[in-house]
Amino acid sequence: MAYRGAAVDDGLRTTALTAHHRAAGAKLAAFAGWSMPISFSGTLAEHRAVRDDVGVFDVSHLGTVWIEGPDAAEVVGRAFTNDPTRLTDGSSQYTLCCDEQGGVVDDLIVYRLAAERFVAVPNAANTADVVAALTTAAQGRAARVADASTDLAVLAVQGPRSLEVADQVLATLGAAGTPATDTEPLGVVTVEVRGAALLLCRTGYTGERGVELLVPGEVAAPVWEGLAAAGAVACGLGARDTLRLEMGYPLHGNELSTSRSPYEARLGWAVRLDRGAFRGREALVAAKERGPAQRLWGLVADGRRPARAGLAVRRPGTDEVVGTTTSGSLSPTLGVPIALAYLDADLGPGAQVELDVRGHPTDAEVVRPPFVARDPRA
Repeated sequence: MAYRGAAVDDGLRTTALTAHHRAAGAKLAAFAGWSMPISFSGTLAEHRAVRDDVGVFDVSHLGTVWIEGPDAAEVVGRAFTNDPTRLTDGSSQYTLCCDEQGGVVDDLIVYRLAAERFVAVPNAANTADVVAALTTAAQGRAARVADASTDLAVLAVQGPRSLEVADQVLATLGAAGTPATDTEPLGVVTVEVRGAALLLCRTGYTGERGVELLVPGEVAAPVWEGLAAAGAVACGLGARDTLRLEMGYPLHGNELSTSRSPYEARLGWAVRLDRGAFRGREALVAAKERGPAQRLWGLVADGRRPARAGLAVRRPGTDEVVGTTTSGSLSPTLGVPIALAYLDADLGPGAQVELDVRGHPTDAEVVRPPFVARDPRA
């Protein structure tokens, strides 16, 4: 029986695990139309669990979109910026969905399960736009696009011990298939659990080793409970945000939007212009030739006051605004304020800038993310 997102009294959709989260005392909040756990034991403790050991996130608000048929690869290629023909069975790639003006509609991962079977995992707020882009690309082609976002729960198991813990839990549940420890980074395999097909993806949004499990709703609870029993710390979206920020990973709605091009976000590596037509290609060719007026960089600020989104960035000792912060926090790992910011193109790593943090002029240095070293085994 497939999981179907339900509505609660305030109209928010729930995941297959919302009842578990409430029982655990999680702090729930609205996120992209869903009731999602923001924290369980506290963002700082959850962040440290992922960096030092293992944590598990319910990220079932993420979309799941199937693209199947003889022309599936062509459809994916026409809808997104990266080149799906570079994928082999059981592999994945980061890609972008852009509009005709070259703005970023969404960033996402596309997995190739077979030559005629792909699955895309977009961000919750942008799933409908991604489905629309794929549906348009599929017109007149031998491919089917199906939004299965309410059929699957998505559990992200992240941290140094994540693969071993995931394998232990799946084995306890009688899983049949390739274990996580034998799956290469960016790989994807199908594992059978209690008669249901589960996708085990060696991907994540934390910079640590990890897997993202696309789980049929009827087995989501046993998998979640097994992970908790094996020592995985329940984590909310608050820790997910501080973890991705330490890596410098962009968040759509903050760093990415239709008003920003991939080249401004320094994501040109995910745009393959050396192939056939895809949505936004002409605008992206022009944007690359023109060069970005601003680029996304990291900032490390003095003091202890966190630099939040929306702060003006100035040249030191002047009123000249040279950029704007898009995300910021006190880094749980480093203990210093960090931020991402769009800065004028003449600025880069090593430059000194100034922020106005709660009325306090604060010096900051421009750096190239990540702020914290990524696990090379991730």
